[in-house]
Amino acid sequence: MASLDNLVVTTALPSIREDLGGGLSDLEWTVSAYTLAFAVLLMFGAALGDRFGRRRIFLVGLTLFTVGSAAAALSPDIGSLIAARAVQGAGAAVSMPLTLTLLTAAVPAAKRGLAFGIWAGVNGLAVATGPLVGGTLTEHFSWQWIFWVNVPVGLVLVPLSALKLRESRGASPALDVAGTVLVSLGLFGVVLGLIRGNPNGWTSPLVLGSLIAGVALLTAFVLYEQRWAKHPMLPMRLFRSRAFSAVNASGLLMFLGMFGSIFLISQHLQTVGGYSPQEAGIRMLPWTGMPLIVAPIAGILADRFGGRPIVVTGLLLQGAGLAMYAAITGGTTGYDYGAEIPAVVICGIGMSLYFAPTAALVMDSVRPEEQGIASGANNALREVGGALGVAVLSAVFSAQGGYTSEQSFVDGLVPALYVGAGVVVVAAVCAMLLPRKARPAAAEPVDATEAAANKADKADKAVAAADAEQPAAEPVPAEASKV
Repeated sequence: MASLDNLVVTTALPSIREDLGGGLSDLEWTVSAYTLAFAVLLMFGAALGDRFGRRRIFLVGLTLFTVGSAAAALSPDIGSLIAARAVQGAGAAVSMPLTLTLLTAAVPAAKRGLAFGIWAGVNGLAVATGPLVGGTLTEHFSWQWIFWVNVPVGLVLVPLSALKLRESRGASPALDVAGTVLVSLGLFGVVLGLIRGNPNGWTSPLVLGSLIAGVALLTAFVLYEQRWAKHPMLPMRLFRSRAFSAVNASGLLMFLGMFGSIFLISQHLQTVGGYSPQEAGIRMLPWTGMPLIVAPIAGILADRFGGRPIVVTGLLLQGAGLAMYAAITGGTTGYDYGAEIPAVVICGIGMSLYFAPTAALVMDSVRPEEQGIASGANNALREVGGALGVAVLSAVFSAQGGYTSEQSFVDGLVPALYVGAGVVVVAAVCAMLLPRKARPAAAEPVDATEAAANKADKADKAVAAADAEQPAAEPVPAEASKV
């Protein structure tokens, strides 16, 4: 539900405008309000779960998302819809990063590769098929059903989650309020600037001010977490782990190339191919449906051979598929869907191979008590990458082409896809830096006094344990005692 609603509303925008009114900016905010709230609050949701209980906060987020979905379906005007979309995004942000930690606790270590592969396959499928689901429901029912469909699912999941999931918490005993505020406001500024870059212009005061303020606040967050935070929400030492840094860098770049490309290719099918939203979504299935088939298999292969070769292969295939789509589109006259099928299939296989082991790589790169915040950081960086991808590839598209004619659209699409392919190949280079076996980042060093106290405490515990294992002494006779 959380991933599907990233793009599910895009194909319903004409119907929403017809029913609720509003200008182009209002319609853009029905998409952006969700993305903005989702990206900004991801790390906050993970921190809340670590502090107050992951199952408890997951239930809060799931309930909030379900309520927001119902409010969106019942919206009487465009302003109410935008507000409801923000509530949905907040609920998704609170619950999404906790799914991996809850899954880790629920599945034995030997089967986590397969479980994470299924999780990644469903997640990738939901992101990519959002336009298809939205277009189909809008075409055959009404736009309200793209939100109503979440409500019964949420009503079933809340009691099931309360009954079946085990509670767990992170290591930090206190919520890092200052760090939470800095990172949330920083992400808000960066994502807002990226979202509004193309509509408002990259030199507009809103965009420049948002980006500058966001970068400054994120820099302040890093400095605060390193120097002054007693219980940091995101320990900077995690990035000393080559595995954690490499998997997050490759994730941000992968989403940059993939999100921006899907955004443009789905429009290519409709603008140049002449398909309806539903027909365009169906023709994307060789790409978007592939994770259901490949991701579980890739998870098993990752358990056997390690995640690095699977992730690198997936990213290289994704880049090759995007470059092939661009080459075929630029080298043919008119539109030929059959010629594009091999490129779409290669993209689907590559995306599936990437998604399957990534969750396990993130979880294995940190200690168990830090998995919640690691998941939140990974999801936040990928969401920022997705927003950046739509903005960057749209800017390349606008600089080289446009919507004035089919040829103009192709003129903009081809270089944008080559940029997307190049970014994904760079992501593959980052993934090559992954170690063969991820090692959690070492704990922060302690001072000499604390180290000595810890050592003495461990020695006392060892002596106590040894004494406990010794058999009880025979009672001493009274005469011997007197002697």
